[in-house]
Amino acid sequence: MILGLDHVVLPVDDVEDAAARYGVFLGLEPAWEGLLDGAAASLFVLANTALCLRARREDDPGELLVLKVADLDAAVRLAGRRGLPALGEETTFGDRRMVRLDPGAAGGIALALVAGEGPAPSRTAVSAAGAVGALDHVVINARSADRALALWGARLGLDLRLDRSNSAWGARQMFFACGGLVMEVVMRLGEAETTDAPDRFSGLAWRAADAAAVQDRLQGLGFNVSEVRTGRKPGTLIFTLREGVPFTPTVVLQQNAGTAGAEP
Repeated sequence: MILGLDHVVLPVDDVEDAAARYGVFLGLEPAWEGLLDGAAASLFVLANTALCLRARREDDPGELLVLKVADLDAAVRLAGRRGLPALGEETTFGDRRMVRLDPGAAGGIALALVAGEGPAPSRTAVSAAGAVGALDHVVINARSADRALALWGARLGLDLRLDRSNSAWGARQMFFACGGLVMEVVMRLGEAETTDAPDRFSGLAWRAADAAAVQDRLQGLGFNVSEVRTGRKPGTLIFTLREGVPFTPTVVLQQNAGTAGAEP
């Protein structure tokens, strides 16, 4: 049913400022700027998804994950049959139809389905080595393993690639393939599981061809970044962006072996 993560919507207080900061961070130019649901918005289109910065509203549900499908009507019907009903009337994203799903049935995570092709990829504003080219994974903090497995696996049909627990990290991690990236669902070991508390959107890990080049560029521009270090996954390099864009800390990683995003 799900082809991939079409885009992530991040509500921000100042779209112009946030877009300028993300443009520098990603090394990309906005692919589109205008109004989305009556609010100012700016869109960056990467190789495997897009980032939409939208002005925060009083009734804002928070971050929104918009999943791409081939046939919107069929996908909405199937989601409803699997216990993920639509929330209200369909809306539009540009000239594309979009349907939000009931977050109460998704463990508190705001989800939507969209069909059709979006804008062309953003133009690179810096050298390819110094740009952030794609999104590697989205991090979700879950409160119930059964609920998470039911949502991402059974209801949305994403492929569970790895389910591991590591006492040294104090976490259980479930990795679901979603097109060209991964949904990483994390649970704290020792924390009582409950379906009374919502799951939370927790972070974005960006992918770069050369982590050191991106880190060096950002550090030279005054961004608060960590040193580049070896990642937990063998063959990866990673650094943390502590400050500089809304919704930090954020990580940038470099995949050195295999197909990026194919295995968590």
